[in-house]
Amino acid sequence: MAESSEGLGTVPEHERILQEIESTDTACVGPTLRSVYDDQPNAHKKFMEKLDACIRNHDKEIEKMCNFHHQGFVDAITELLKVRTDAEKLKVQVTDTNRRFQDAGKEVIVHTEDIIRCRIQQRNITTVVEKLQLCLPVLEMYSKLKEQMSAKRYYSALKTMEQLENVYFPWVSQYRFCQLMIENLPKLREDIKEISMSDLKDFLESIRKHSDKIGETAMKQAQHQKTFSVSLQKQNKMKFGKNMYINHDRIPEERNETVLKHSLEEEDENEEEVLTVQDLVDFSPVYRCLHIYSVLGDEETFENYYRKQRKKQARLVLQPQSNMHETVDGYRRYFTQIVGFFVVEDHILHVTQGLVTRAYTDELWNMALSKIIAVLRAHSSYCTDPDLVLELKNLIVIFADTLQGYGFPVNRLFDLLFEIRDQYNETLLKKWAGVFRDIFEEDNYSPIPIVNEEEYKIVISKFPFQDLDLEKQSFPKKFPMSQSVPHIYIQVKEFIYASLKFSESLHRSSTEIDDMLRKSTNLLLTRTLSSCLLNLIRKPHIGLTELVQIIINTTHLEQACKYLEDFITNITNISQETVHTTRLYGLSTFKDARHAAEGEIYTKLNQKIDEFVQLADYDWTMSEPDGRASGYLMDLINFLRSIFQVFTHLPGKVAQTACMSACQHLSTSLMQMLLDSELKQISMGAVQQFNLDVIQCELFASSEPVPGFQGDTLQLAFIDLRQLLDLFMVWDWSTYLADYGQPASKYLRVNPNTALTLLEKMKDTSKKNNIFAQFRKNDRDKQKLIETVVKQLRSLVNGMSQHT
Repeated sequence: MAESSEGLGTVPEHERILQEIESTDTACVGPTLRSVYDDQPNAHKKFMEKLDACIRNHDKEIEKMCNFHHQGFVDAITELLKVRTDAEKLKVQVTDTNRRFQDAGKEVIVHTEDIIRCRIQQRNITTVVEKLQLCLPVLEMYSKLKEQMSAKRYYSALKTMEQLENVYFPWVSQYRFCQLMIENLPKLREDIKEISMSDLKDFLESIRKHSDKIGETAMKQAQHQKTFSVSLQKQNKMKFGKNMYINHDRIPEERNETVLKHSLEEEDENEEEVLTVQDLVDFSPVYRCLHIYSVLGDEETFENYYRKQRKKQARLVLQPQSNMHETVDGYRRYFTQIVGFFVVEDHILHVTQGLVTRAYTDELWNMALSKIIAVLRAHSSYCTDPDLVLELKNLIVIFADTLQGYGFPVNRLFDLLFEIRDQYNETLLKKWAGVFRDIFEEDNYSPIPIVNEEEYKIVISKFPFQDLDLEKQSFPKKFPMSQSVPHIYIQVKEFIYASLKFSESLHRSSTEIDDMLRKSTNLLLTRTLSSCLLNLIRKPHIGLTELVQIIINTTHLEQACKYLEDFITNITNISQETVHTTRLYGLSTFKDARHAAEGEIYTKLNQKIDEFVQLADYDWTMSEPDGRASGYLMDLINFLRSIFQVFTHLPGKVAQTACMSACQHLSTSLMQMLLDSELKQISMGAVQQFNLDVIQCELFASSEPVPGFQGDTLQLAFIDLRQLLDLFMVWDWSTYLADYGQPASKYLRVNPNTALTLLEKMKDTSKKNNIFAQFRKNDRDKQKLIETVVKQLRSLVNGMSQHT
């Protein structure tokens, strides 16, 4: 029952599926068929059975329908076969009729087409004539535009373009050629702008190349004008006096008018020979380009471009060559290019309206001036040749005067000249340092010998020397100074002349020039000459005789300083009594040199003493003295006697100080020889021999080698040695130890350390030399005494150390 009921439920579902398959599109059959498989088991078999039954039913219905319509189909076929014969006949007739009509209408069609073509041509010709009459003026104007472009008449071409756009193109705007022309006009305008801009670039390149020539011409004109003005002033001063001069407030006399007229005529003649900036440069490209851009309404673009390019050129012009400082031509080329640049800008400022303004040129000049000053300050620092610095100064003055004539402020350039003046003075000082060195090297450091009156006058003409005693002496005679003195005096005057050259044309008063000359001369004396003297004094090959002559030379140079002041006064006409007049510092300069020479004398004298002392060859273990002083010491004393005779030309205090210094140094050297740590033992015989040498030193001191010492002042240099040797010679230790520290002590200058050191060396000698001393009572007592004194001295030294 269950299966039957289940089969009854499945049959209607299969019928529904078959209905969907028959009525549904084939693309949607898939889901329907899938439901068959998703159904209960064996549903597929049942569905296939149901499907076969449905197919059989449809086959039966198709068969019934075909049987019902078969007779009608057969009748229709029969009718069509009958009509086919009639249709073929009709087709033949229609074809024949069409052929006959075509043959008859061919000639008519040909004539008709000819008539139509002629009428169209006639109408077109009439239209073309009308339109050509309308287009001819446009074409003529455009042809005129092309001719103007070819002839480079760009301003007229721009005017023609305006007429075409405003008058002619509206008539023919509907034509394609007009549109092409309209589209071409902006291109032509751009071409004109580019061509004019190209001309401007060529102009800018041209003036960049010719700026040095322009600047050179302008600087020549300015220099000529300045020279003419100076010469005119000199003529007026010479002919009419200092109070007769020409200006706008005074009426010149007839003679003055003649001179002025003649001078002005000469100036006009010279100016005619000098080219102007207009002669050197064609400014028409600038005017033309400015006019074109003004017509095009783009004047601001042109002005900005011109100013931008000129600023770039200004930077290039202001950029110096790396080796500019080596030659004056490098500076001249630098200045002429800058002058040429600003002369062109000044011309553009005055002949154009608005292309450049005074504010623009002032800004450009301030920028350039800062760069110029920086460049000159940097490059002038490399100049070591004063002649080159002087030429640079002259170029700067001409440069400043030229640009000042064109209205540019140049005060900062003149301020720079004062800096360069210091540089010039430095180069002069370096140059004269070499001159002084050469003079000192060539000098023989001996008094100048004179054999006749002519040679005497020659020396007097070079150096202001006055000495009545020397004048009274007969020939041959000698000046006290050496050849370097007049040469140095002449070179100082030459330095003043060289320093004066830089002060010219600086628009400074005589007082300022006088002050500059005196300050630069002071620098020469206090720095250069003083340094050369000090270097000369310290040279190893300069001996004591040369140092003595140097001291004498400096004394005479110091006395000549007042004549140098008179020399400067005669140049500047500024009295030395003026409150602010600078004095020459020759006194301190030569005094310092003398002090250095004196110190060097003391040093060299001591070095010579050391050389003699190094020759000492004592036998410190000798038992008995030689009975005479050492040979090295006698040679040293003879040397000192001869050298102190040379010192007679020196001031008394210098000779006395040198003598005292030598004796003290000799005494110190001898003391150090006794106390030398490498000297381990000294015999009594060596002490006695040493005492003989000290006696010779004392005899030399008492012989007054240099006059002026009072009493035994010079002998006191050896007092330390004398008391020490006396102590050991007489062996008076009891007195020394008892009176030690007392102001009236006989051995006041003997230091316990010194005595102890020397005694220990003698103690060691006694031990080594007296092997059998312990067997002899005297020697044994003496050894005990030495040991006792050594102990007492050590306790004394230790007490001094604790007290200290």
